[in-house]
Amino acid sequence: MDDRTRALAAAHRAAQEFLDTVDERPVWPRAGLDEMLTAFGGELPEEGADAAAVIDELAERASPGLVAIPGGRFFGFVIGATLPAALAADWLVSAWDQNSGSSTMTTATVAAERVAGRWICDLLGLPASSAVGFVTGAQMSNFVCLAAAQHAVLRRAGWDLTRRGLRGAPPVRLIVGGDRHGSIDRAARFCGIGADELVVVAADDQGRMLPAELEAALHAGEGTATIVCLQAGEVHTGAFDPIARLVPLAKEHDAWVHIDGAFGLWAAASPSLRHLTAGAADADSWTTDAHKTLNVPYDCGMAIVRDPADAVAAFRTGGDYLMYASLDPWDLGPELSRRARGVPAWAALRSLGRSGVARLVDRLHANARRLEARLRAVDGVQVVSEVPFTQVMLRLWDDDATRALGDAILADGTAALTGAQWRGRAVLRCSMSSWATTESDIDATVAAIARLTARLTP
Repeated sequence: MDDRTRALAAAHRAAQEFLDTVDERPVWPRAGLDEMLTAFGGELPEEGADAAAVIDELAERASPGLVAIPGGRFFGFVIGATLPAALAADWLVSAWDQNSGSSTMTTATVAAERVAGRWICDLLGLPASSAVGFVTGAQMSNFVCLAAAQHAVLRRAGWDLTRRGLRGAPPVRLIVGGDRHGSIDRAARFCGIGADELVVVAADDQGRMLPAELEAALHAGEGTATIVCLQAGEVHTGAFDPIARLVPLAKEHDAWVHIDGAFGLWAAASPSLRHLTAGAADADSWTTDAHKTLNVPYDCGMAIVRDPADAVAAFRTGGDYLMYASLDPWDLGPELSRRARGVPAWAALRSLGRSGVARLVDRLHANARRLEARLRAVDGVQVVSEVPFTQVMLRLWDDDATRALGDAILADGTAALTGAQWRGRAVLRCSMSSWATTESDIDATVAAIARLTARLTP
């Protein structure tokens, strides 16, 4: 066998061993960053090594620092596990090594991505003619959508951002909710919009934007180019803005409406949950992320823009040596060169089908509701929020105990939950995102929380 064959065989063995043992591994890594730096560190050797031996060495050194994200008890962040078809497709993407920016050159991968984009729009109830740009994640998707929005609202105001830049441009208002995700602020900064320029609209106790407050903000800036950013799935509570009420308000003022639905937009794929996203199809752009609810491997975000011309106007590439066709992927986002990250999304969707996606979304919601019900029976534990979708938030009797429980859970290794602040109080967040999570995983997690909470009880 040549080096490539032996190296691939070593990678397959290591991957299979990791996946076969993931349920028995502590969910949180057993080694910290300093230990991992030591494991991988030292001087670069003068001479190289056999490719297969390098893979064996890599797998062995990495093992203590790996997180059991592909298992059923990782609830720390909104990160799905990886569906089998999506994982295998991702391996093929690396083997094919297609630079998937050009519709003329890499026709197979671009076609798979374009079909996946159409399927996603269909599942989420979004306009079929929308442009779908496959980007690294929700952060980059929010940037792409806000950049397209900024370009479009300035064009309506008579300003060509592509030619004239931002200096001297008419003002643009970005209206956001009080409980927006931090990636919105960061994306705005990428667009040259500072934190002090944001118009922040108050939210209710679950993080949902208040319609009366949005209406007041819109009236206060009448005549100014405006972008309104709504949210489908608050990252702590899972709450959805009342989109069907908010979008018409924004449209009355000729505002561009963007919806950050990194994980929550997938509720639209479930007949029993799609009421949460009612009205979303009337927006102008949408952010979602396949490595969350769809359980596709990193990285696979989607920036969806209603009018493809708005995406192209903001991101059209250049270069007289390039070949151009209709809606080249490099014209829908900031990357010129990139891997075919949308191919695993195609494989995930093809393996599930419409009904399978609905069942996956429903199961994630059912898992969250089971966790909520079981937690309510544990002495000392308070479930802090409603559970409309896949997020469960809890705390103990005070902040110190809550933080201590968070530390204890990660040290215990049964499950991974992560801490946060909500309304000035310490909380722990559980994100139900993995297709691999079973009722037994939830019960084992609750048992660990009950055991550790009992040790902390004053």
